[in-house]
Amino acid sequence: MRGQKYILALDQGTTSSRAIVFGREGEVKAVAQAEYPQIYPREGFVEHDPLAIYSSVAAVAADALAKGGINRSEIAAIGITNQRETTVVWDKFTGAPVYNAIVWQCRRTAEHCDRLKEQGYADMIYDKTGLPVDAYFSATKLAWILDNVPNARERARRGELLFGTVDTYLMWKLSSGTIFATDYTNASRTMLFNIHSLKWDDELLELFDIPKAMLPEVKPSGCVFGYTDMSEFGACVPIAGVAGDQQAALVGQRCFSRGMSKNTFGTGCFMLMNTGDTAVKSNHGLITTLAASLADKPVYALEGSVFVGGAVVQWLRDELRIVRSAAETEKCAERVDSTLGMYIVPAFVGLGAPYWDSYARGTVTGITRGTTRDHFIRAALESIAYQVGDVLSAMEKDCGDTVKSLAVDGGASANNFLMQFTADITAREVVRPQAVESTALGAAYLAGLTVGFYDRAELEKPRMGDAVFVPKMAEEERRRLLDGWADAVRRARR
Repeated sequence: MRGQKYILALDQGTTSSRAIVFGREGEVKAVAQAEYPQIYPREGFVEHDPLAIYSSVAAVAADALAKGGINRSEIAAIGITNQRETTVVWDKFTGAPVYNAIVWQCRRTAEHCDRLKEQGYADMIYDKTGLPVDAYFSATKLAWILDNVPNARERARRGELLFGTVDTYLMWKLSSGTIFATDYTNASRTMLFNIHSLKWDDELLELFDIPKAMLPEVKPSGCVFGYTDMSEFGACVPIAGVAGDQQAALVGQRCFSRGMSKNTFGTGCFMLMNTGDTAVKSNHGLITTLAASLADKPVYALEGSVFVGGAVVQWLRDELRIVRSAAETEKCAERVDSTLGMYIVPAFVGLGAPYWDSYARGTVTGITRGTTRDHFIRAALESIAYQVGDVLSAMEKDCGDTVKSLAVDGGASANNFLMQFTADITAREVVRPQAVESTALGAAYLAGLTVGFYDRAELEKPRMGDAVFVPKMAEEERRRLLDGWADAVRRARR
C-alpha cells in the first residue's frame, strides 16, 4: 500500500454516473458526476447506449482524479457499484454492443413473464433464484435481445456474443477484455442464477434458451476480479469490489450482521435486511437475494422494493407544480399538525413489495373542503413512510427478527420531517449517517477491505455524528393512522 492513498468508487446509476475518491477514513476526497441520455423507443421501453454508459464512467473517473489532484498510481483499488438487472450483450471480439442496454425499468417482456406464470414456472423460478417472475429482472431481457436482433442467438451459440449486467460490461471495458466476470449480488438479479448452489442454473438456461458460453464467471463481491489495462485506464489497478447498488448501500451502512437493515430513500425505496447465512423464504411479498460478501460463503438478504418513494415529491414539483423544490416540502409539512385524514397512495406504476399489484393506481382519499396545499404535501411525504413501514413489517414476519434500528440513506433521507414520521409510524429508531454516500462508500469498503486498505474491526465501531430519530408518537395514534393507510391501499388496488 505504500504510496497508495485512495480508493476509487465508480457508481454507475440509472440516469448518471459518478466517481468518488475516498481516503483511509472513508472521507470523500473528490467527486464527479455526469448524466447520460435515456432512450425511450416505444411506450414501456427503456434503453441506454452501453458506449455512452462507459464514456460517462471514464469521464467522471478522470474528472474526479483531476479535481483531487490525484495520480492514478495513488489508487489502491477500484470498487464498482451499478444499476442492477440492466442487460448488455456485446461482440466478444470487437466489444461492440449488438443492441442498446435494456434497462431494469423496461416492461417490454411483461407478456413473456405472464406466459411463464401461466405455464406454472413461478414456484420453480422462485425456489432457485428467490425472485418473482417479472420483467424487472435480466433473463427475459436477454432472451428478447437474442430473439429480436438478427442472428444473435446463432452467434451466441457459436460463442461470439457475451452477456453482462452493467458491472460486467464496465470491467470488460476497463480491462480491455481480460475480465469477464460478475459478482454474486448482480448474478442474483438475473433470474438465471441459483442462489443456493451459487451457479448459473442449467434448467433456467434451458427454459430461457440462453447459451451458457455467453455468461460471465461469478465471484464474491469482495475479491480481486482483475486489473485495469494501462492503455485504457492509464494505470494497472485492481478492481477489488463489485456489488449492485442496493447491496453496496447495505455494506456502506455497515450492516455486516444478521438482522441489520437499511432503507434507501431514492426515486423508489429499497429496504434490505441482512439474514446471514440463511436464505429466508418470503411469504409476504419480498425478494430473497444475495448480499455482498468477502468470501465464497454466501450472505443472504431479504429485499423489499417500493416503486414510488421520492418520485411522489417529483410529481408534486413537476406535474402538480405545488412546490418549487423537494427541499421546501419539509417546512410545508411541518406547518400543519396532520393531514386531516387525507392519504395519498402513489401507485403510479402499480404497487411493489409487499403487494406486487401491477394493476393498482394512484389514489387520493379523505379530501375535505379544509384540505390545503400543506396537507397535500404532508400526505405525500407520509406516503413514503407508510410504504417503508409495510415492507419493514413484512420483513419482520418473514424472518422472525425485530428490527430495532433502521439505517437510512438516499436523497429523501435529508428530509427531517420524513425521517421523524418514519420513526413514528414504524415505532423504530431511524439512524441517518453523517455522510449519505452509502452506495459508493459500500463499493469502496468492499474494494478496500479486499486489498487491506480498510480494517473491518474499525468499520464496525460506532460512527460519530449520526442523526438519530426516536419514535415519539403514541401507540393509539400510530394504530389509527396505520388503519387509515390500510384502507387507502385497499381503495387503490385493482
